[in-house]
Amino acid sequence: MTTSARPAGQRGAATLLVVALCGVLMAVGAATAAVGALVVDHRRTQAAADLAALAAAGALTGVSAVGATGEPCAVAGRIATANGAEVIACDLQGDTATITVARDGPRWLGQAPRLRATARAGPAPGV
Repeated sequence: MTTSARPAGQRGAATLLVVALCGVLMAVGAATAAVGALVVDHRRTQAAADLAALAAAGALTGVSAVGATGEPCAVAGRIATANGAEVIACDLQGDTATITVARDGPRWLGQAPRLRATARAGPAPGV
């Protein structure tokens, strides 16, 4: 017959601790994944704003790498839409375009944040 060195009231305490720690690790992993998805979507939103601003500036100056012609804000809208975003502000001053785009972020806990990004494109100041 074997006897345990532990008192009878402590049997299974380590199992409970391991289960609790697994739950905490799962919650931390889920939160990390949600933050990672949010960062990736924000970078995609910024890329859409950058491309839309470049296209609008190209339409303003008549020099377009994508062959986009027409009204600069409409060109920016087409480029933003192709990148999964929508133009919510278009400011044209001289040869400079400032474009703000938005798109829905990843859903987590029933919430979907609206991500926004702004980009400016045009000739360098003083040129």
